[in-house]
Amino acid sequence: MTLVKPMKHQTESLRFMASRPSVLDFSDCGTGKTLVEILDYIKRHKVDGKAMLVLCPKSIMYAAWAQDLRKFAPHLKVSLCYAQNRAASLAVPADVYVVNIDGAIDLATMPAKFWKKFGTLVIDEADSIKHRTSNRSKAVVKIAKHFQYIRLMTGTPGSNGICDLWHLAFVADGGKRLGKSFFAFRSACCIPVQTGPSAQMVKWEDRPGVELSVAALLSDITIRHKFEDCVDIPANHSYHVVTQLSVNHRKLYEKLKTDSYAEIGKTGITATNGAVLATKLLQSASGAVYNDVGTYSLVATDRYALVLDLAEARKHSVVFYLWDHQREELIQEAKRRKLTFAVWDSDKPQLEKEFQAGQYRIMFAHPASAAHGLTLTRATSTIWTSPTYRLDHFEQGLKRIHRIGQTQKTETIVVVAEDTFDEKVYNALLNKRVRMTELFEAIQDAA
Repeated sequence: MTLVKPMKHQTESLRFMASRPSVLDFSDCGTGKTLVEILDYIKRHKVDGKAMLVLCPKSIMYAAWAQDLRKFAPHLKVSLCYAQNRAASLAVPADVYVVNIDGAIDLATMPAKFWKKFGTLVIDEADSIKHRTSNRSKAVVKIAKHFQYIRLMTGTPGSNGICDLWHLAFVADGGKRLGKSFFAFRSACCIPVQTGPSAQMVKWEDRPGVELSVAALLSDITIRHKFEDCVDIPANHSYHVVTQLSVNHRKLYEKLKTDSYAEIGKTGITATNGAVLATKLLQSASGAVYNDVGTYSLVATDRYALVLDLAEARKHSVVFYLWDHQREELIQEAKRRKLTFAVWDSDKPQLEKEFQAGQYRIMFAHPASAAHGLTLTRATSTIWTSPTYRLDHFEQGLKRIHRIGQTQKTETIVVVAEDTFDEKVYNALLNKRVRMTELFEAIQDAA
């Protein structure tokens, strides 16, 4: 017996799932996918009595899954399997076992008899396994073979392009729809573009219109609900605010850029050193230069005054930072202004309730730890201290405030330093959002 009546779109999802062993739920963040999975499992559990395994980021093991199971299905016994107690927690009798996605590596070594008690596998924030070569992704493939019912959930399935979808589909159906070879799929769906003198320096770009073809192949197991079609709340407004480097800051930034490009020019640009260069330029634009051991020298703090100006002009905000120096400078500036704030820590879940109760004006957070599960609808703005190239983090960050329970207009603000690498990253982010929208529209049309 559940304690909640599902919304119309959730009922549609439940009907869709009822007849399908494998499902890809690409519904937007904030549409209530967790509740759908719980209700879907309850119906099946009444029949076969088998347990459900949930693989998800550590940050939402308690904040999303334990809380929602307690709220909506208190009759189910739940075991939270953290790294420090995983073996013991997996051994206790339970209906639902919730494990950090990284724990899949250990789970993949479990013997066949261990899996007999399980029937349903749920992978929440499944974009975390889009890279087929990662250890966790390989482990999930092994685990999935033991389950009759497989559910993958993510609101950002193809943030970097169509190839992100291949491994999600492979986990769901073993290669039935998109093939068993990633390379064959990539060759069919993408065009190689030379990026440097070496033959290995290639970037694969999506073929025009490929979204329609892939969406058609996945349509029978894919469900997608747009947030704005499900929830009646004001639309979010996203924009950027430009900041300028001071004269001295500009000199240091340009010198770092020149020196870095000169160094790369000796060996050629690769994915690795290109990523390192991008990070250095973003850090430098935000006022810090890091050395090889991770310590930094601060060269400018203007950006942090601007970010706090933006936050101070609003009642409550979530402010995202990307590096240590940004966190420390934001904290110092907030203290100087005597603003109430907290720094999100997944080991301190009470901070969520305290923020929602109005104890803090600002929640500082790193997107990797706060991008999932949190409800921070007390805030009406998310402010990015620097632009991120991670579309999944960007979209998930927005959904901390733009979700069920929000009654006010919201906004997303990205601080971008003029004529720096910030602009390239921000523009790339916007282009990714366009590609993602096209993919989702294709899925919607094919369904």
